[in-house]
Amino acid sequence: MQIASTPLIIGAGPAGLTAAYELARHGHVGTVLESDSVVGGIARTVEREGYRFDIGGHRFFTKVKEIENLWDEMLGEPMLNRPRLSRIYFGGKFYSYPLSATNALKNMGPFTAMSCMLSYAGARLRPMAEPGNFEEWVTNQFGHKLYQMFFKSYTEKVWGCPCTEIGADWAAQRIRGLSLGEAVRNAVFGARRGKVVTTLIDEFRYPRLGPGQLWEAAARKITEKGWTVSMRSRVVGIETDGGRVTGVRVEKEGVTTRLPATDVFSSMPLRHLLLAIDPPSPPAILQAAEQLKYRDFLTVALVLDKPDLFPDNWIYIHEPEVRVGRIQNFGNWSPHLLADPATMCLGLEYFVNEGDDLWSMPDEKLIALGFEELSRIGLATAKLVKGFVVRIPKAYPVYDPGYKQRLDLIREWLTTLPNLYCIGRNGQHRYNNQDHSMATALIAARNVALGESRDPWAVNEDAEYHEIAKTERHAPVLPAPKLTYLKAPGRGARAARAGDAIDSGLIESSAAKK
Repeated sequence: MQIASTPLIIGAGPAGLTAAYELARHGHVGTVLESDSVVGGIARTVEREGYRFDIGGHRFFTKVKEIENLWDEMLGEPMLNRPRLSRIYFGGKFYSYPLSATNALKNMGPFTAMSCMLSYAGARLRPMAEPGNFEEWVTNQFGHKLYQMFFKSYTEKVWGCPCTEIGADWAAQRIRGLSLGEAVRNAVFGARRGKVVTTLIDEFRYPRLGPGQLWEAAARKITEKGWTVSMRSRVVGIETDGGRVTGVRVEKEGVTTRLPATDVFSSMPLRHLLLAIDPPSPPAILQAAEQLKYRDFLTVALVLDKPDLFPDNWIYIHEPEVRVGRIQNFGNWSPHLLADPATMCLGLEYFVNEGDDLWSMPDEKLIALGFEELSRIGLATAKLVKGFVVRIPKAYPVYDPGYKQRLDLIREWLTTLPNLYCIGRNGQHRYNNQDHSMATALIAARNVALGESRDPWAVNEDAEYHEIAKTERHAPVLPAPKLTYLKAPGRGARAARAGDAIDSGLIESSAAKK
């Protein structure tokens, strides 16, 4: 039975399509708006001349059985079980990842290995009580020597800034549960029974034709249930009245139309959402939104004339002498991604800012750069057949100094619009994995469909969230910059709450901006 509601979902990525899928299960029919020409968001599969490639590499692994079952239901066919094999390239050598004690000792030599162990021991004996940034957090866990070798260069490539300017919560989230001692123990003796470290999983599931196959199937299934998936539809305005969202203005093919809405689920970049709200958000919220930052991404896909040049799914390039950050070997994710089994297709990943030299470089020059860097690290031992370039804006929300306090301010103010649900990676400005994004969408959709009142923001990136857990664990964060509160007439300096900051005109001090 269809229910008389008009839900609108902004974004046809994992979060948006999961929200629509769950609402459709409960009889709701609505519209999904997608600004691009393909579904899947960053979890799309790109096809060029018969070659398919993943954007960033999407392992299908989750601790939540419900989401794993949902993947199978959406896809409608069995996924492949794929062995994980990845290495780190540094100093002209390839290191196994996860760490293999034998391989690491052979590559490092005894003196460097001893130096690493002494550095690690020193860090564990004298840890920093409250690590404030990425460098301090990783040094606490691994020692400064291993931080310099295996974390610093790659992380700075990804984020385009020094590790001292990256929040400690990024490290706590992405390297959670892993220590050098645990890695060595795993390498020598195998993992302890029942111990699963997300960073070290050695097998994952993967759709036959890449992650986009799943999201294309999900879009088809909701369309069959009466939903509209409107492509190339860019949201340019969010209309509010009386503390609720009442409609969305959408631009498509040069024409702007208004769509009414009873509920809106947004996975668009949080900064853009807040700047689109009409009447405008309060000045403090607009200021906080404008300070949210993103990192962009491009893939240079190279087709080479020989298969099986190396066995890895992907390789992390920690070598600072080249700009490529990671190399995907798509045929080793799924052989069905290749148009010709006598070839291989590699995806060279560059982390960029929209408008910088790499982003603006013509495709043919990027392809030449990619092949030259591939040759420099010894992996281009075959002839280049062709190449393709895909650019993805706002792929990664940035965890820069003060971002969490800005996000907390925004998050509290959003409670004044109870029928607006922010979901997914960009919707919450969090580096969510695919399953985390889906969990935020399921919670939001059930609030509407079942009358629940759970918080989609409570799905934290580092929480185990079995059965989509209701609690949130807080990682350490970089200390926020000092803030100045302007006094409102007749009132003293206010506490750091969203409403109070709006009243008093929250601004960052000039010292905090240095």
